[in-house]
Amino acid sequence: MDILKYKTIVIKIGSSLIFDGKNKIKKNWFNKLIEDINFLIQKNKQIIIVSSGAIALGCDLLKINKKKTKLSQFQAIAAIGQIELINLFKKAFEKKKIKISQILLTLEDTEERRRSLNAKETINNLLKMSVIPIVNENDTVATSEIRYGDNDRLAARVAQICNADCLIMLSDIDGLYSADPKKNKSAKMIKKVKIIDKSIEALASESISSYGTGGMITKIKAAKICMQSGCDMILTNGMINNPIKNIIKNKNYTLFESQSSSLNAKKQWILNSIATKGSIMIDEGAEKALKNGKSLLPIGVTAIEGNFNRGDAVYIINLKNKRIATGISAYSSLDAKKIIGFKTDKIKEILGYVSRGEMVHIDNLVHQTD
Repeated sequence: MDILKYKTIVIKIGSSLIFDGKNKIKKNWFNKLIEDINFLIQKNKQIIIVSSGAIALGCDLLKINKKKTKLSQFQAIAAIGQIELINLFKKAFEKKKIKISQILLTLEDTEERRRSLNAKETINNLLKMSVIPIVNENDTVATSEIRYGDNDRLAARVAQICNADCLIMLSDIDGLYSADPKKNKSAKMIKKVKIIDKSIEALASESISSYGTGGMITKIKAAKICMQSGCDMILTNGMINNPIKNIIKNKNYTLFESQSSSLNAKKQWILNSIATKGSIMIDEGAEKALKNGKSLLPIGVTAIEGNFNRGDAVYIINLKNKRIATGISAYSSLDAKKIIGFKTDKIKEILGYVSRGEMVHIDNLVHQTD
């Protein structure tokens, strides 16, 4: 597997990888992982980390047995453990002179379009500044998510909203098997999955590690999200030292290979999966700019119809009242009406806040002929 072909890589780290059987951090393994990530950065790869472990670290600090802890206590424990988790990464990456940041998300932050735009913009800006985003689920406000181990799905959603090329799912198992390898010695690893159908879903095991809260089912769900978004997912054993480099040297993993580009997947998502909330009317100059692959700027907008929020889908209508595109608005209808016909350098003065200048960015626009 040539993972160096990918530009933006999300790495998901499970709790069971960070801790040993005595509830202690595997420092040697952790440092080896940092070495791997530094290797990727030296190859000019953009890295996003989604890491579990806050609750386990909180339990360790407070000397609490996680198995005997009530779900209602997990939120407070997560608040304590999150500081320990980010400090763990900070100290390790400082040795490599790599800066990190912390982002706490709930699933709703990535699945609700308006909030996902904010998350995407923040993560992309951090990547531009050569800062690694360390993402974790905001367990302090989430309850049911803690129980079902949705950090797997969260990692896939992060990969989706950031248009990542690959999600590396570091797990405590080598990959997807034809049967549970712990129970069936004749089980064979499935090297590549191109379509997730009922037969693949049936292979998912409910087995749960002692520290993590997810099983193979959540990983299959994560793979499905990735593949539908034009992103590959690699499921591999992260328990060994240098697990990333091992992917390059070894063939011990399952590749969930997307059959569409992220652009095509995004176009399909915008066209078919979102209910439009309004329309933006544009002039001839703006229409020509869109046809030439440019974003829609406020100066080319003539009118706004409907009530919509930032992140909602809208139709783009030309002077002949013809729908020429569908896009994601960077402004609410209320703010959009205020900046109609103005140049982008006037937006801050009019609205009182700094935003991206485009009314609809080209990355969030699909022509009707596409």
